[in-house]
Amino acid sequence: MTDHTPDQDGQGQDGAHEAHEADEITTVPDWERRFRAPRLSLPQWALEAPHRSLFISNATGTFELYAWDRSTGTQRQATDRPNGTVHGTLSPDGEWIWWFADSDGDEFGVWRRQPFAGGADEIAVEGLEPAYSGGLAFGRDGTVAVGRMTEDVGSTIHVARPGEAPAEIYRHRESASVGDLSHDSTLLAIEHTEHGDAMHSAVRVVRLDGTLVAELDDTEGATKELGLAVLGFAPVDGDSRLLLGHQRHGRWELLIWDPVTGDQRELACQLPGEVGAEWYADGSGLLIEHDYRARSELWRADLDGNVIGELTQVHTPAGTVSGATARPDGSVEFLWSSAAEPPRVQSSSGATVLDPPGEIAPSSVAVQDVWVDGPGGAVHALVQRPEGEGPFPTVFDIHGGPTHHDSDSFAAAPAAWLDHGFAVVRVNYRGSTGYGREWTDALRHRIGLIELEDIAAVREWCVQTGLADPERLVLSGGSWGGYLTLLGLGVQPALWTVGVAAVPVADYVTAYHDEMEALKAMDRTLLGGTPEEQPERWRASSPITYVDEVTAPVYISAGLNDPRCPIRQIENYVDRLKERGATHEVYRYDAGHGSLVVEERIKQTRMEIEFALKHLPG
Repeated sequence: MTDHTPDQDGQGQDGAHEAHEADEITTVPDWERRFRAPRLSLPQWALEAPHRSLFISNATGTFELYAWDRSTGTQRQATDRPNGTVHGTLSPDGEWIWWFADSDGDEFGVWRRQPFAGGADEIAVEGLEPAYSGGLAFGRDGTVAVGRMTEDVGSTIHVARPGEAPAEIYRHRESASVGDLSHDSTLLAIEHTEHGDAMHSAVRVVRLDGTLVAELDDTEGATKELGLAVLGFAPVDGDSRLLLGHQRHGRWELLIWDPVTGDQRELACQLPGEVGAEWYADGSGLLIEHDYRARSELWRADLDGNVIGELTQVHTPAGTVSGATARPDGSVEFLWSSAAEPPRVQSSSGATVLDPPGEIAPSSVAVQDVWVDGPGGAVHALVQRPEGEGPFPTVFDIHGGPTHHDSDSFAAAPAAWLDHGFAVVRVNYRGSTGYGREWTDALRHRIGLIELEDIAAVREWCVQTGLADPERLVLSGGSWGGYLTLLGLGVQPALWTVGVAAVPVADYVTAYHDEMEALKAMDRTLLGGTPEEQPERWRASSPITYVDEVTAPVYISAGLNDPRCPIRQIENYVDRLKERGATHEVYRYDAGHGSLVVEERIKQTRMEIEFALKHLPG
């Protein structure tokens, strides 16, 4: 897709060709069309060349990076790999596209770059061996900070100045990542968990030779469960203020900290949910993204020094903003969708920023909000009903993370279940983000079991209200959702008819020994230590502990190159199912933690639904 010319969009051909395409469209079911419809990410823009942008699209059938010159309208596909590419960014001057080159989704690789206008790829920073990415930050003078993680070393950060070899300025066994470089390239913010709590980061600011400027640690040495998140330095030379997210009052809020003077000021937005933000390009205000009860909205906050002045809402439709950015002219561009309506990239001016080429995805069903009393408090669930009268066969589609949450946003997979006559229920269990720090942190030391208690409470509501047929209940999910699926089938065998688990944790101890370093640190935090230090906690939270209790047919899909839920621990679980003669199917594919290939996603969704239909009564 070099340009959006009529012929390349499949238009302007002879009438017979158009009629043939129309016939094809009518024979493809809506659920497949939602996957195949071209999708776009929110375009990012070069800080010093805002007419140059980079976005992700599946226009070719695989998610890849695309360059877009707004001044000419020219677009071109920048990457082209069999298993896709989604991790990329622009240098501040807009001259280079940086992208992370791993092997078939294993997330272990190096940064490469290519000229924005096109040309050969090259190693972006010579002298750095492959690693897991630990973040990336650019200076306006060509300086770059590269975060890396390896099993042997842990976390390292290198600074590469123009024309010089990269110099290591940070190293620690625990997880750490690059936060941001100051506008004048004199200061570097680092998020780290040297205190051992991988769920709650501290922030350190150093000079580019690694010498300390200041440290901010709300955990007070891991004695308090309070995290910080780097949101960016002020975009003005000589301004050392750093925008942070903090959790001091039970939810994510905003803080401006000057590591040079030591001054810090909490920014009270008076909004009921959790907030994140970025600077406007001139530093005069903040673009705030407000997340509340599975929906989001945007606000502009004017700044008077370090104090929030007037709040002005940036109009967005009801639903979810999946990303937003403030342009130099003061306008805001955002990616919006709802469960019923497919994504679109819009501007606060009312204009469409970028149209995907080809057919728009068919709409789906709006969500209903449900609040259910659970053992740890009110549980929020999003419910979608198919046509007809209940009770329905129902799929509990459990989100991953666990530090994530389901929202009122468009997703092709739940819509596919709906089109096949299933009700869809998504539960923001304890551990989910968006409902305050206590809700997110509640699962520690009893992970998996706590989430299943909340899911069971929502299940009971669905059955009691006549929404769900108790004899036709599918427990399903991917990643952490896949883990909860396998754990639920063993811990709650009487509650579920069929299980569908994608890229799951199945044997937690083996998964720990094989997974990427950042996840090892997270698991030690969640379970209070290593498998050797806390064997009973690990045993109690591992699906393989309960595999002999599983009575439901089980479908499992797994990526052969997955560094997050590695294949060996899944094979251990499958072997136990085989030994018992348990009903199960396993699908292995040559990619990592999920696929970036559209047809592969369709294939997997079809196999999941067909498995459920085959094993559900009636």
